[in-house]
Amino acid sequence: MSIAHFRSPLALGLAALLACGSATAGNLVDINIVDRSGQGTLPEYRHRGDTWVQGTPGHIYNVQLVNRSDRRVLVVLSVDGVNLITGDRANYGQSGYVLEPYQTAEIDGWRKSMQHSAQFYFTSVPDSYAGRTGRPDNVGVIGAAVFTEKYVPPVRIHAPAMAESRAAPPAPQMEMSKSTSDAAVQRIGTGHGETRYSAVSRTRFERASTRPDEVVAIRYDNRSRLVALGILPRRGTVNHQAPQPFPGFVPDPPR
Repeated sequence: MSIAHFRSPLALGLAALLACGSATAGNLVDINIVDRSGQGTLPEYRHRGDTWVQGTPGHIYNVQLVNRSDRRVLVVLSVDGVNLITGDRANYGQSGYVLEPYQTAEIDGWRKSMQHSAQFYFTSVPDSYAGRTGRPDNVGVIGAAVFTEKYVPPVRIHAPAMAESRAAPPAPQMEMSKSTSDAAVQRIGTGHGETRYSAVSRTRFERASTRPDEVVAIRYDNRSRLVALGILPRRGTVNHQAPQPFPGFVPDPPR
């Protein structure tokens, strides 16, 4: 898994710690939101073309990525409209994570260094990282722009040339760093939590194109907003399902 920057076609990558992980399906990469505070992988709900999950304020979560392909891919991740590596307003050309073929990995927070990250957690919009940095307009969405790797044919090296010493070109430096009405109705965002050990390493990656091969997104909010949107039923709501001719086994009558 790696991080890329658009200033050069050569990407700067981070190989992150692995974790195993059903997901918002893309052709190349699937995404899960994993609640680390006890709920596990959050169920997903489809509503008017969007995929939603219910977040619980105060709960820590990870973003799980699953590479479904047999080739390396670069995933540029955005949380609340912010690139989680650079801290900048998210766009396709920024740093991201590189996944090896069929690799599963969990991104556990905002990247602080090559050894540490600040945990993701669900919180109020004003307390979210985007809100605290004056960028609340896109709070409530997690996005992944996926790029395939450019194929470079192997170069056959003849014996005499092997004695030559050639320095590799310097890798680009990793930068560490929509409407207002929609933001007003959003109930929760993602906070900048406790810093924890989360070691990664660099890798090189050259994108096949400057445009992503696919973009996958998950929207999230708390239960009250999902109920208001009609995504979740209200508690105590009677299920008016049609009568079933074969509902199951015969229970005992009341005594």
